Amino acid sequence: MTTDHADPERAGQLHHLELCASDLDASVDFWDWLLTALGYDRKDQWDGGRSWENGPTYVVLVQAEAADHPFDRREPGLNHVAFHAASREQVDGVTAGIRERDDASLLYEDQHPYAGGYYALYCEGPEAIKIEVVAPE
Repeated sequence: MTTDHADPERAGQLHHLELCASDLDASVDFWDWLLTALGYDRKDQWDGGRSWENGPTYVVLVQAEAADHPFDRREPGLNHVAFHAASREQVDGVTAGIRERDDASLLYEDQHPYAGGYYALYCEGPEAIKIEVVAPE
């Protein structure tokens, strides 16, 4: 179990990521599935939020306040979130899971799994956030 304090040995690396959901329940279902498939463990749960951890890095999902417009990754701000995969087989397994889900979609199907020039999954989750899962060489 990690703490929420910084580790000087990991200076410059991602500490945590916090995402806002317009529908927390629907988003929790997706993110719990994805993060568990990528080796994260459930960390905390509270009214209005959840978190998962993998080593010193954790992901937080919270209920957003009402927004006047939906998220669009092509506008200024976050474009996508990329995760390391343990293997190409893990990328393939997550890809198969995305294809079975109703709340996510595979992106760049015609170029998969080399859409970015390397072996990876590109998908879009229920909040329209693009997610990338990158395999090692």
